[in-house]
Parts: sequence; C-alpha cells; structure tokens
Amino acid sequence: MDMKNVSNLKLLLILALSTALVGCKRSSGSGNVDSATGWRINDNQGGFQYNTNFKEQETPPGTAFIEGGTFTMGKVQDDPMHDWNNTPTQQHVQSFYMDETEVTNLNYLFYLDYLKRVYPPDDPNYALIYKGALPDTLVWRNRLGYNEMMTENYLRHPGYANYPVVGVSWIQAVEYANWRTDRVAEMALQEAGYIKRDAQYTDVSAESTFSTDTYINAPSQTYGGNQDVLEGGRRRQQTDADGNPINIYANRETGLIPVKYRLPTEAEWEYAALGLSELREYNVYRGRKKYPWDGQYTRSGKRVNRGDQLANFKQGKGDYGGIAGWSDDGADITAEVKSYEPNDYGLYDMAGNVAEWVADVYRPIVDDEFNDFNYYRGNVYTKNALNEDGTVKVVTVDEIVYDTLSNGKIIARNLPGEIAKVPVDVEETYLRTNFDKSDNRNFRDGDKRSSRYYRESFDEGSSGKENETQKMYNSPNHVVEVDTVDGKLVRRYDKSNNRTSLINDEVRVYKGGSWRDRAYWIDPAQRRYFPQDMATDYIGFRCAVSRVGSKSQKGGKRRN
Repeated sequence: MDMKNVSNLKLLLILALSTALVGCKRSSGSGNVDSATGWRINDNQGGFQYNTNFKEQETPPGTAFIEGGTFTMGKVQDDPMHDWNNTPTQQHVQSFYMDETEVTNLNYLFYLDYLKRVYPPDDPNYALIYKGALPDTLVWRNRLGYNEMMTENYLRHPGYANYPVVGVSWIQAVEYANWRTDRVAEMALQEAGYIKRDAQYTDVSAESTFSTDTYINAPSQTYGGNQDVLEGGRRRQQTDADGNPINIYANRETGLIPVKYRLPTEAEWEYAALGLSELREYNVYRGRKKYPWDGQYTRSGKRVNRGDQLANFKQGKGDYGGIAGWSDDGADITAEVKSYEPNDYGLYDMAGNVAEWVADVYRPIVDDEFNDFNYYRGNVYTKNALNEDGTVKVVTVDEIVYDTLSNGKIIARNLPGEIAKVPVDVEETYLRTNFDKSDNRNFRDGDKRSSRYYRESFDEGSSGKENETQKMYNSPNHVVEVDTVDGKLVRRYDKSNNRTSLINDEVRVYKGGSWRDRAYWIDPAQRRYFPQDMATDYIGFRCAVSRVGSKSQKGGKRRN
C-alpha cells in the first residue's frame, strides 16, 4: 500500500471517528435517547415509552400553588389556655397545592349525586354507600336554640350553595378526597384520548367504575373490563408498523395521571395559613406572624375599609357578627366562600368561617426531634391484595366491606372497581430501618406513659392484686355490634370511671377558628382534636395535592 492510500485511510478513519463522537454527543443530549446506553426511547418499533416532553405539573382544579420552605410551627405568643400542645418547632414542608376555599355544599352535593346515580340507594346492595356519605344535618340542632332552618336547608338550598359544607366527619372528608382523585384522573385520561369521552355519564354503573389505582395496576379491569370505554379514546385507534391496533394504557411514565387529592397535613395547613410568600421580615420568619394576614389585629387598617373584620368569628358572648350595619363581619353562622380577602398564597378563609380537618392523628406533642421534614402523624401503610394467581384483587359488587363506627354509623370501606388493600407485612418490613410495621399512629407519641404500659394503684378489696396493665390514653371504648337474631345494632356505652383521656388513635386534628370561636382560635398555630367518625356544625375541610418535580413553579434550577 503506497503512502497516498495510507494517508487517505487515516483521513477516513478520523472522519468516521469524529462523526461517531458527534453522533454520540447528539444522542446523549436527545430527549428520546437514553444518556446511559444510547438506546432509543419512545421508538415506534416498541421498547421503553416515557414522556420526555413533560414540563411541569399542572395546577389541579380549584387549588393554589404553595411553594414549600421552612417555618416556625406552633404558637410563640402566651398560652392562656395552658394546653402547651403547640410548642414552637422549626419545620420544613415540600411544595404542594391546596384548595383555594373550603369544599362547598355544591361541591359535596355533586359527589352525592354521583353516588346516587352509580349506587342507587333504593337498591339494598348499595343503600349504605349513599347513606354513609351523607353529612349529618342534625349537627345544627341545639337544646336551647331554634336552628331548624339550617337543619332543613343548609346543605341543599341554593342560597347556601357556595357555603362550606359541615356535618362531615374526617372519614367522610377522606372518602370525598379519594372520589375527587378518581374523577379528576378520569377526566384527564379522557382529554388525553386514552378512554372514551363522557364515559362517566354513559357507561358507568356499580359494576363499571373508574378507579385510579386500578387503572395503574390492572388497567384492563377498569370500568369492569368494559372494552368499549377502554378502547374508545382516539389514542386507542393507533396502529403498529404492521397496521395492528396498539393496546396502550396511560401509566405513571406518561405524566398524565394526576397526583392524588388528600387532606393536608397539620404542618402543611399551618404553613399555608400563615401565607409567608411575600413576607420575609426577620420576626415573620421566626414565627411572629399571628394571622393569615399581616398585622396583629382582626380588623383592617387600610383606609378604604378601615375597621372591617378580616374573618368570620365570634366576637364575644352573644355576638356572632357585630351590630347590624356597623362593624359587622357579614355573617352570623358560616359565610359564603371568598367573602374575605385571601392570604398571600391566594387561600381564602384560613382563619374563621369553619375550622378544618387535617390528616394528622392528635397528640399533645409534635415530635420534631425524630422528624422535622413533612411532619405527619397517622401513617398506616397498606399494599394491594393479591389473588392466588398473583394478580391484584379488584373489589366486586359482592365483596363490598362495611365498617361500623363507634357512633353506630355504617360506611363502605371499599367500593366496586377499587383494589382491595391489606396491611404491609414482614415482606416489606424485614430489616428496614425507616419503618417496621403497618400502623404507625402511636410511634414516639411524645408521652412516656402513653407509649408504654403501666399499672394502676392497688384496688381496694382485691386482696392486694393490682389492676390489669393499661395505657395512658385509655379513652372510652363504646361498643357497637350487630344482634345476631334480629340484625339490629346494639350500642353499649362505656361507663367506666377509670378513663383518663379522650385521646386515642381515632381522634384527628382540626385547625383554624370557626364562626363559633373567639379570636383566640383563629391563630393558625392553635390545634384541637375531635373523633374522626363524628361531625359538627363548625368543622369543614379542604383538599391538598402533593407537588412533583421542582420545588418552584419557575423551574428547578437554582436562581442567583
């Protein structure tokens, strides 16, 4: 080989190598090429499918974005009640979304209408589903007050359509959030063309419903396996290279399935209520901000509306709104949502109107020593129940399980089309360091006597024998059971004189003052508790959604 040919060969090799390197760089930077292997993503020939064009989580319907950060959780002012259950702690919460307003009567009536259509209450198989979701309108009654107008009208009359729903227990609020998750996801998949348009009106029944968890884990069983719905979207009409229909379902990787609605945690609620987004002064950052608005007073100091009340609360004994026409807060009971100015996050009524359920189980102490990031007490971990063949177990019409609550009310634990859940077991907990059991509500509950067994003093007349071991939180235990003969509920009230507390694992925190509360309680740091299966005329709720991706809506890169 002469030198000329050798030179040409070297030149060709150099060009080929340069082209390969350029191609490699181009491939590594491409959104549809795996940077680690160079393999193609989203290839029409098959293989791994992933939404490489995802930009940012859309703001869920009805919510406002809350950028996470650190704040002083708890009360720094004097505590005249001497509860000492809100000692200041430094906490950090991740970004999330929260409803702009409380869930209204109209919102909740839409939920009830759906249940009535899908699970007709005149059908004995489903009567308890609708009944278990109904708010308790009798919460308005008072032995020495005439409130029958609210009992009969507050929930359903159009005059109260945009007022916050009350008479809803914590359990009912959680069920509403779960239902809302499915409806929003169902709409998103319809708009994306994965399922048939308007299926929730034309193809839904008790045997054919949409569940987000079922769609993710066993999509072919959604809508009871109704292929007309599952294949009715425009995307399902796509074909492969050979012209055969592509059997596709949306999954997490598509970014189309919305994040679940839920109740906010106590830390999230308090952080959102304070509205720290535009206030960076030192005293505010250290926890000196007292109300959702700026200032230490409940009346406006602005010239245009000076003296007006900034929230709906009880101003004094026998004074629920002020003198008519002067210094009036505009409401005697609840007020229509958005009646007052929002805080800096765009959230309305984070003080006054109605107090609100949050997700947490109540304990007198917030255990920031163990966790100061996304603090929450109430984790009960479950997993999908499996059939003998290893597939997930989807609840059928004949497998609905009902729970009888401590007050005798009966609610459905699961609905047809949902995946049955069971507690996690040793397969998930063995040698784990971050959790070791399914139910963690009692974990490090902050009171030595409440987390350990102890013995009471000697019982007189018992020959020196000690009473059986008990816990500090030995709250009343009311028993409700079904009579085996006539099928009626038998209620037995706990009449023990040895009960020391009303606190147990079934009491939940509620935050914010209400129309029934004095100004002391509208401080976002205040915290109270109530049984999770009971309701009042002054507790409502709003939903939250976790944020995925970057902390800020302006992007994940650090801003200089």
